[in-house]
Amino acid sequence: MTMPSQLNHPLPSLQFPGGMIFDIQRTSIHNGPGIRTTVFLKGCPLRCLWCHNPEGLLVHRQLAFTPSLCIGCGYCFEHCPNAAHVMAGEKHELLRERCAACFLCVGQCHSNALEIIGREVTVHEVMDEVLKDRIFYEESGGGMTLSGGEPLMQFDFTKALLEAAKAEGIHTCLQTSGFTSDDCLSEIVPLVDLFLFDYKETDSQRHEAYVGVPNDGALENLRRIDREGAQTVLRCPLIPTVNLRDNHLRGIVALQRSLKNCRGIHIIGYHPLGESKRERLGLRHEQVDAQRFPEITPSEIQAVVSRLHELGARNVELT
Repeated sequence: MTMPSQLNHPLPSLQFPGGMIFDIQRTSIHNGPGIRTTVFLKGCPLRCLWCHNPEGLLVHRQLAFTPSLCIGCGYCFEHCPNAAHVMAGEKHELLRERCAACFLCVGQCHSNALEIIGREVTVHEVMDEVLKDRIFYEESGGGMTLSGGEPLMQFDFTKALLEAAKAEGIHTCLQTSGFTSDDCLSEIVPLVDLFLFDYKETDSQRHEAYVGVPNDGALENLRRIDREGAQTVLRCPLIPTVNLRDNHLRGIVALQRSLKNCRGIHIIGYHPLGESKRERLGLRHEQVDAQRFPEITPSEIQAVVSRLHELGARNVELT
């Protein structure tokens, strides 16, 4: 059954571009204030070694494969034109060098061992989902959050979604690494109620080693939008052996105190779930020194929060 559009202000279908997403998560409580709907866009310019959402790295659709779910029906073997599915002994393997991403193998995979990650959507389709929970936004102070990946990789689509949400009176958050042109960020400042701005590493050389680029450009963009009056929260992933050290915590507090409109700090503890996602997608770390990081412990997280408060941080939260 086709549901009617819930938009108060219908959007001409040709006026706004479509985009590529990998998830829409309703009743989210960790991506901005209140109850929110978080839209995850594909594509990211960074390559963080600890990435929690590797399905958001590439902007195009991808084939995910979970061998443990395979029930041996043989459908994918029969329908793959390039013989990318093979048996190695009793184990089903996917030879990704042969895969042409035609996705013919997915059609009758009822066990979900094979899945397509990424789908093309219009602004209408996304907003229909977002507006289903309008009453919860109004009661909780929530709204729509755009995340990823990096939403600004699909700038036109991101801007169109923000404009549609503002036309509906929906509070907007944008989670961003800040790695984009300053013109792009300045253009959407009036459309974003709160920027959830990633701050991964104080030392620029270490940032380049673990993320792929120095942090200078992102920090310049953060300070620029702060001068323009943008409200921000610093989102700080903490990864043992990488940035779980006192001089980085000092850097977080110093950055917050240098910004006029920074409303708080969100601490994000590292977990290894991104590694299993990466394996399902057949992704390989681009850096030769890639490693598995230890999961941060609850006691380490509490020690970080206490230390940040000691250093003068304001409004520290765990996400």
